[in-house]
Amino acid sequence: MRAIKCTIRSPLLGPMCFTRTMDQLGELGRRIESLAGGNMRPRWIDGVLVFAAGRVTEPTISVTEPMLTLVVQGVKQTMLGDHVFEHGPGQVAVVTVDLPLTGRIVRASATEPFLALGLRLEPTTIAQLLVDGGPTAIRPHDGPGLAVSDADDRLLDALVRLARLLDSPRDRQVLAPGVRREIHWWLLNGPQAAMIRQAGSADSRLALVARAIAWIKERSDRVIRIADLAEDVGTSVSSLNRHFRAVTAMSPLQYQKQIRLQKARLALLAAPHDVAAVGYAVGYDNPSQFSREYRRMYGAPPGRDAVRLQTMAIVQE
Repeated sequence: MRAIKCTIRSPLLGPMCFTRTMDQLGELGRRIESLAGGNMRPRWIDGVLVFAAGRVTEPTISVTEPMLTLVVQGVKQTMLGDHVFEHGPGQVAVVTVDLPLTGRIVRASATEPFLALGLRLEPTTIAQLLVDGGPTAIRPHDGPGLAVSDADDRLLDALVRLARLLDSPRDRQVLAPGVRREIHWWLLNGPQAAMIRQAGSADSRLALVARAIAWIKERSDRVIRIADLAEDVGTSVSSLNRHFRAVTAMSPLQYQKQIRLQKARLALLAAPHDVAAVGYAVGYDNPSQFSREYRRMYGAPPGRDAVRLQTMAIVQE
């Protein structure tokens, strides 16, 4: 693994570069490469994602669940609507609600692969930590449900200890829950504290949008009325639209369209020549509209895109 330029800053002492940070990223990189193996594909181990990629990739749209992702080597670019986030070594991306994101790896090679470690966020753990930690004066988060920041030494230390447990199932069963809780605690006390706190608060804006997202996903193949959605989540249509767009960078109907088209893309990998049936299955009554919207999102008609994906052996989990 190549030497990584340190970009970590101390929240108390200002700009600093820690030798320990370099050691932590180096150890994480070696463990990720070992756990990912030679196939360079994502691998989930007990709720922890290890990912290695030996080449840059084209933009791929997928719905990302709430999670933390630390980039250890290489650079990834993520787009949410008009927002563009770039994260490199030592930086953490935090997603707090299910978001349709366009991502691509922009720096990777066979000799210096892109390496990342991910962990699913647990709203119940965040909620319990809010109770245990007591009240704190933090300005409310009013941005999107995705943010990128430098990982401090405490968070990196906990992530290294979690990675060490991945190849020891017996130790992991006993020790990993405590390390996961610690990681959530450092997130609650880090640069994205306001956003993380909202993820654990049942009456927050993020919680409202999360409920709306779950409602839409359950009805992704049906015609939905925004008034029904607003009533179900307990807010007005105007308030719902404002909060939903602020968190996801799109309207509820645009979100539903993204969900439909992603489901269609995954279905087409298994049945690339049955375009009309796939369109109907995800909620489109008009095959022409389905093909038109699919091409607008993925850059190619459904059938051609499916064949291309199979040829490139790209499968989204």
